[in-house]
Amino acid sequence: MDKLKDKISQYGRWAPIDEYIVRIETHLDSDFSISLENAKALLESIGKEICKSKGVVLAADSSVNGVLKNAFAAIGYPKTDMIAQISTSLANIGQHVGCLRNTIGASSHGKTLEELKNRNDAINELTKFFLIDSIELVACFLISLYEGEHIEINSSKEIGYDECEDFNEYWDELYGEFSMGGYSYTASEILYNNDPSAYETEYNSFLESSMNENGE
Repeated sequence: MDKLKDKISQYGRWAPIDEYIVRIETHLDSDFSISLENAKALLESIGKEICKSKGVVLAADSSVNGVLKNAFAAIGYPKTDMIAQISTSLANIGQHVGCLRNTIGASSHGKTLEELKNRNDAINELTKFFLIDSIELVACFLISLYEGEHIEINSSKEIGYDECEDFNEYWDELYGEFSMGGYSYTASEILYNNDPSAYETEYNSFLESSMNENGE
C-alpha cells in the first residue's frame, strides 16, 4: 500500500492509521480475512475522522458505506455526485467482510482441518489485489480531498468503455471476471474504472498490436 503510505507521510496527522496498513500487509498471505477487516476499519477511521472534524454526527450503527457517503458530503461532494457514488460503491466491498470471514476466517464458526488448510485458497491473488487496491484508492482520494489537494476530475473520459468492445473482450479473456456474493466485475471494467490511464495505455497497445498483425 505504498500510495497510502506516501499520503500518510505527506500528511502526518493520519499517522495512526499506519497500524491498519501493517496488519493488512502482514496477513495478506497467512489470513486474508484479517487483512480485509483491517482494510474496512481503515476506511471507517478515515471517514469518521473527516465527519468528526466537519461536525457531522454519525448514527451509532452507520455502515462503512454510510460513513463514507457522509464523509464525501462533508468535504463538499453531494451524495448524488458521480465520484461519491463510484467511491462508495467500491467501499461496498467492505460491507461483505462478514461473508468473506465466514468463508476464510480461521475462527468464524469453527472449521474442519481440511477447511482450515484450504481456506486461503478460496480467494485468488487477483481478487485480493483488487479488494485491497480498491480500498487504498478510496482512502487516498478521501485524504487528498480533505487536505485540500486540487484534484482534477474529468467526468467524461476520452475513451468510452463501450467503444472498446474488442479490447474489452481480449482483456477479459486474459484476466477473467471477479465475483463476490451477488456482485460481478469483468477485468476490463475493473481496469477502466480504477485506473483510466492504464486502461488507455493497454487499449492503445492492443490497437497497435492489432494493426501490426494485420500488416497495416
